[in-house]
Amino acid sequence: MLAMFERSATAFGGADIVRQAGLRRGFMPTTVTPAIDLRAFNCPHCSVLTSQHWFNVVVSGTTDDKPPVYLAGELEDHKVLWEDMRDADGMKAFVAKMISGLPFVDYKEQTSYGRALHNASVSRCYNCHQFSIWVYDKVVWPVVVTAIEPNPDLPEHVARDFVEAAKIVALSPRGAAALLRLAIQKLCEHLGEAGHNINADIKALVEKGLDRRIQQALDIVRVVGNNAVHPGQIDLRDDRSTANQLFNLVNLIAEKMISEPKHVDAMFSSLPEQARAAIEKRDGS
Repeated sequence: MLAMFERSATAFGGADIVRQAGLRRGFMPTTVTPAIDLRAFNCPHCSVLTSQHWFNVVVSGTTDDKPPVYLAGELEDHKVLWEDMRDADGMKAFVAKMISGLPFVDYKEQTSYGRALHNASVSRCYNCHQFSIWVYDKVVWPVVVTAIEPNPDLPEHVARDFVEAAKIVALSPRGAAALLRLAIQKLCEHLGEAGHNINADIKALVEKGLDRRIQQALDIVRVVGNNAVHPGQIDLRDDRSTANQLFNLVNLIAEKMISEPKHVDAMFSSLPEQARAAIEKRDGS
């Protein structure tokens, strides 16, 4: 018999939304993909962006307010935790099982409630009160379909990569992130840059009017700067949060560099011809 034990959670979770997007005020995303390290995201059931309450599955409650997830490559990072432990080998084996991502029971653990099923969690939506079931860092029920849509002004070949990334992000966030980095490179090329070096391209776009905060956000997800991941490459550190940031950043670049100028041009074109002529004469054009 399975049981659930609720972890503490913030009442709103707004800080998680801002952190995940990697953006400052004025760049709040409209969609936050469900991710294991967040307390607020768009519910897989009702799609409302709201706080989520986390539960352990069976056995013991925990004071943690997020599920513990050990990522590949972190085994050595935790070495200091078990160097001085009596059961160092046992701790190392436990962390290795956590990294595997497969649900398991540690039969050495026993409480009055039973035993914990590790790498399994449940979240409950604050809005619709429905439960979602997670294995490791993925929602296994209900099936998650990423709702975020590409900016309608994206060039077709860039939008195609965006849509493909949205289709696979639930099963392969690393693959989705690789596609989205490639989309950013193609978008820079479409905007008149060389398309060979994203760092140089984004710097040039900032000089042309791209908000510097978007460049800072791209740095956060290792798109530009010294730790950049090459477009199209799989990065083992990428997760759902990284992919979600990249979805929003592709749309933000398109909004600032394509959509906003398009809207201004349309407004200007709607002016009477005499008024447009007067403005052009004033500006010396």
